[in-house]
Amino acid sequence: MSVLKGKVALVTGGSRGIGRAIAEVFASVGATVVICGRKLYALDHVAGDNEILSGRIVPMQCNVTRYAEMEGLVQTILAQHGRIDVLVNNAATNIYTGYALELGEAEFDRIIDVNLRSVYRMTGLVAPTMCERGSGSIINVASTAGIRPEPHNLLYSMTNAALLMMTKSYALELGPRGVRVNAIAPGLVETEMSAYIWKDEQKLAEHMAMQPLRHLGQPEEVAEVALLLASERSSLVTGQTFVVDGGALVA
Repeated sequence: MSVLKGKVALVTGGSRGIGRAIAEVFASVGATVVICGRKLYALDHVAGDNEILSGRIVPMQCNVTRYAEMEGLVQTILAQHGRIDVLVNNAATNIYTGYALELGEAEFDRIIDVNLRSVYRMTGLVAPTMCERGSGSIINVASTAGIRPEPHNLLYSMTNAALLMMTKSYALELGPRGVRVNAIAPGLVETEMSAYIWKDEQKLAEHMAMQPLRHLGQPEEVAEVALLLASERSSLVTGQTFVVDGGALVA
């Protein structure tokens, strides 16, 4: 398959979980995929883990809470590869779970920096070159928590709700210039971030009891939706949120 042959993609938070799965799926269909994160050794591991994809996944260190590093990353990609066709804003954190009134300023600032400000900044750095070419796809990886708030998860729910509105606003303004902007809202997926749920047998059983499709989501299942949004197969799709949750929100 060569769905993304010749395309250059940037995936933030690409060293594990959903970000890694997206990078591997994109690379398997012809894209050159730059993955970024704070830990270069973890990125190198992804890049060297699959001989078939050798050379198609390019690791570059970048802390998405530091604007200078983000700016340098984008400039390096443009210098080395000439373009960025697909941007996947996947980097996120969920550092605080607990009673809302016990929330501290430091936790609030940190989650805003990672979950929102990084998307705003990265989009601001990448989208102008897409607009100049008249084409591009931006995919924001959010969560169903942005649609239905999770108990004791104020910050994560709040930032994901804002990310979904940011997606719609960018889609509205960038659409006339040929750039599509969409979001994916996964439910429970087997990643490190959600391990506190799926590693707890009781919590997992309770969740599965209300989810129509009774299996734990896998990163690859989210990656396939990202592939659709990155490709021209979704050429008339923008401003949308694709829920990938096994039907949990419906139940």
